[in-house]
Amino acid sequence: MKTLKLPILVLLFATTISCSQNITKFMHDKNLTIDQKVDSLLSIMTLKEKIGQMNQYNGFWNATGPVPSGGDAEKKYKDLEAGLIGSMLNVRGVKEVRAIQKLAVEKTRLGIPLIIGFDVIHGYKTIAPIPLAESASWDLEAIKNSASVAASEAAASGINWTFAPMVDIYRDARWGRVMEGAGEDPYLGSKIAYARVKGFQGDDLTAPNTIAACAKHFAAYGFAEAGKEYNTVDVGLSTLHNTILPPFKATVDAGVKTFMNSFNELNGVPATGDKFLQRDILKGEWGFKGFVVSDWGSIGELIAHGYAKDNKDAGRLAAIAGSDMDMESHAYVDHLEELVKEGKVDEALVTDAARRILTVKYELGLFDDPYRYCDEKREKEVIGSKANNDAVLDMAKKSIVLLKNDEVSGKKLLPLKKEGLKIALIGALANDKNSPLGSWRLGSDDNTAVSVLEGMKKYTGNTLTYKKGADVTVGETAFIYDLTFNTTDKSEFAEAIEVAKNSDVVVMVLGEHGFQSGEGRSRTKLDLPGVQQELLEAVYAVNKNIVLVLNNGRPLAVTWADKHIPTIVEAWQLGTQSGNAIAQILYGDYNPSGKLPMTFPRRVGQVPIYYNYKNTGRPIPLEDEKMVFWSKYSDVENTPLYPFGYGLSYTSFAYKNLVLDKNEIPVNGNVKVSVEVSNTGNHDGEEVVQLYIRDLIGSSTRPVKELKGFEKIALKVGETKTVTFTLDKETLQFYTANNKWEVEPGDFDVWVGGDSNATLKASFTVVE
Repeated sequence: MKTLKLPILVLLFATTISCSQNITKFMHDKNLTIDQKVDSLLSIMTLKEKIGQMNQYNGFWNATGPVPSGGDAEKKYKDLEAGLIGSMLNVRGVKEVRAIQKLAVEKTRLGIPLIIGFDVIHGYKTIAPIPLAESASWDLEAIKNSASVAASEAAASGINWTFAPMVDIYRDARWGRVMEGAGEDPYLGSKIAYARVKGFQGDDLTAPNTIAACAKHFAAYGFAEAGKEYNTVDVGLSTLHNTILPPFKATVDAGVKTFMNSFNELNGVPATGDKFLQRDILKGEWGFKGFVVSDWGSIGELIAHGYAKDNKDAGRLAAIAGSDMDMESHAYVDHLEELVKEGKVDEALVTDAARRILTVKYELGLFDDPYRYCDEKREKEVIGSKANNDAVLDMAKKSIVLLKNDEVSGKKLLPLKKEGLKIALIGALANDKNSPLGSWRLGSDDNTAVSVLEGMKKYTGNTLTYKKGADVTVGETAFIYDLTFNTTDKSEFAEAIEVAKNSDVVVMVLGEHGFQSGEGRSRTKLDLPGVQQELLEAVYAVNKNIVLVLNNGRPLAVTWADKHIPTIVEAWQLGTQSGNAIAQILYGDYNPSGKLPMTFPRRVGQVPIYYNYKNTGRPIPLEDEKMVFWSKYSDVENTPLYPFGYGLSYTSFAYKNLVLDKNEIPVNGNVKVSVEVSNTGNHDGEEVVQLYIRDLIGSSTRPVKELKGFEKIALKVGETKTVTFTLDKETLQFYTANNKWEVEPGDFDVWVGGDSNATLKASFTVVE
């Protein structure tokens, strides 16, 4: 009965004593659960104050400066003083956050602290590799640690909530945001999504080095038509459940505190207004207890979609659908109170949204100490520390994928000898300290990356000569404005060619600028931008000993390079320690172990291209491939340039003795799969052992291969290890034609190898 009397006690405090101070004291009672505290607080909140918790504004003035006057900034400031803001984003730095939080806690009626959000995507100030690159490591512990480092720096700067991880699955490299996720596979994507949430949130969300994570974009944003940003999505239930949703479910299993809905529509309904996604699946079927925030302005965009007639109508639709917090559409703060009073939105939905938001604030420890993220001493000690730089360097080395390392005149170019070579380093990106930071690094300082030139200069035994050859961009780099990328200036070709002609080895760093991928950076071409391809061919004409280092945020169609260049290194955009990581790979101080998380096409016309495709009714004819009427292109083969899971090493690995402990299992049973992996080369190295299955017959058709297990192992020269996987109900089930997750009886093939083209094969049967 005590809990029933708590709201009455709080009301008595509120009406007889100084409201804010005594409510704050009461809400710190350690004898109460968070649910009890939230319910007690909700009982004294006005409808308007509850709606205020559902309102998020972008930082609108320098909080340590004068109070804004006039226009939108003044209106927002008044909302802040009135307790009508639940969260702010893009406010950072201890002094700024403390000033904002002080207003919320000390000036408003109830003193409810703000949650401070920021896009901490792959690091805060010390920048790790872009998420797609990190995913190429297939190293879940390293990925988790990278998110933890990012969280520690962001938290030290006053931030307590990140809009990450992005867990969208995607298959189209034209989409600019492929750099922000984990690639094309739902199994790998789910494992990485789980790891990133755990890295951001840690074991104790009240700790001052952890922040709340946000799974985005819910849902299907990565399937935008034509790879075009913000575009329409139209997929069936099988693709939705089997491919798109698993990583999101993994974040719920990891305890993620928030979700972000997406800009796209799904089957005719904009995701922000989609009750099926947000209430039926997320909050219903999955039991998600956190809150959902809209993407920037996406509630207001329901109007442009043709789904809402005005901002008030958009607010109604979004609130009913389950979008708990409005990011910068002003729909809730301006219209939701009126909608409730008109009976168009049930107040219970408002209360539920406010409860979810307040609960996360309690879980972050903000009610116990609103300034727990505002320690200037910690800010100076943590941000940019040696430990953090060491961590992102380790992550960068693990992210690099060796795509090709053929012999030239009887020997391989990599690893480079450490003395006695004349090396030409060519390409604007080789001397760029900004592009390697990649897109979505809002907290970083420009030009703080270690360039490839700087990294290679640390190895002093060779003669190194740098020439730019050609620019990649024209104009100032900026996050929100398009740059000019298709440069045509060849005036510096001659110098680069002359140096290459007189060198033993040429290292060419080519690719995309860091701002050429990311949000709003969709492309219709997947080639080397500008005149870089011409530069590559011109240098090749005078010296074929070329190591091509690719810097890019998406798969590129580098078919000419694959045919002609002996050595190709996929180095992505690797962050602060980029140049050091690349140099250590080139010189063999670190043996590359990365594997592609996304398929590389031969030509852009193949996209979307992915390994786990459907067989169709007309697969490749075994008897006569020249036959016309089967699923193919007439001008290029079906196969990719580099398949999913692919990556070489300076050593070599052999697979043998694939053994299943049983050939028949019940639907709830399991089968153990073991394989021997040997290091047959001349270097110690790491290999990602990958397991794939095919469910041969299904109530809905199944892919030709599906990743269902992987393990990264280290092997010394000559060493052999046995790797064992377990296939069980969790890995064999799929969303069937019965509209539920289940294992169907039937025959299965299983492969184990170093990429999705694995050929070592066995079979088993599932019976009733």
